[in-house]
Amino acid sequence: MNLFGVMDVSASALKAERVRAEVVASNMANAETTRTPEGGPYQRHHVVFEAEGDASFQHSLMSQMGGVLSDGADGFGSGFSSLSGDVTAAGETPGGVAVTGVIADNSAPLRRYDPQHPDAGPDGFVAYPDINPLTEMTDLMGATRSYGMNASAVQAEKNMVTSSLDILK
Repeated sequence: MNLFGVMDVSASALKAERVRAEVVASNMANAETTRTPEGGPYQRHHVVFEAEGDASFQHSLMSQMGGVLSDGADGFGSGFSSLSGDVTAAGETPGGVAVTGVIADNSAPLRRYDPQHPDAGPDGFVAYPDINPLTEMTDLMGATRSYGMNASAVQAEKNMVTSSLDILK
């Protein structure tokens, strides 16, 4: 891992969590939207994350140590059988996350009886998006916490770099 590896990993997480927060905000903003250009009520959206690279600890450790996994390795200790190289070798940065897509929730809309609503059907029911404000707030709090944790990791890395530069003075 290079000197800025933590920043690379945390930057990918910051971007992903920003997208997640935007999608949650869009879901909350459209919780009562009964009319869309596609027709029908707004559909809730989900963000799909994917780990960048091989994120398993064993592969990360082996990558950092310059080793090769033996075929048929079934446990953590068996992977050490072919270690070579030094611990300080620069290698590929493990970790990171990418947003692979934003998908629409195909759940059925909620039907509420409101015969005065302009989008009410002949039976007086209106189709509303199946969006639970509590679920959205939980997702938003998760995105906020994750964003904060990654921002703290960037700050810690920045302090480490600053300390390293102070040693060189």
